[in-house]
Amino acid sequence: MSEMEVHGFMSENELNESAVSEIAEHSQDSQEEIDGVPHGDEEQKEKLLKLPLSRVKAIVKLDPDVNLITQEAVFLITKSAELFIDSLAKESYKYTAQNKKKTVQKRDVEIAIENVDALVFLEGALE
Repeated sequence: MSEMEVHGFMSENELNESAVSEIAEHSQDSQEEIDGVPHGDEEQKEKLLKLPLSRVKAIVKLDPDVNLITQEAVFLITKSAELFIDSLAKESYKYTAQNKKKTVQKRDVEIAIENVDALVFLEGALE
């Protein structure tokens, strides 16, 4: 060990490694600012869109005709429900934005159901 390392000073290699890691961290922060979305928020957004598989399985098992269901089937039903909810929310938000509002309300969902052909089967479901 050199005298500098014994007294708590950093060697030239340690200084270079420290500088490189600081530059990498700053570069990642800058990229997040450019993207407009920090990477942590992206993960959090994905979590918000996921339904719990165990709950979906419990709901499916409420049907007396269902005796056994595979994990793959539960996954597909869950994913389909997530995509459907996402689609309904986006369609509803279009009508919210047209009225220059920021909060989606029941009437926005009802308008989306009335105006989107794929959602007609939901008519009367909110009453």
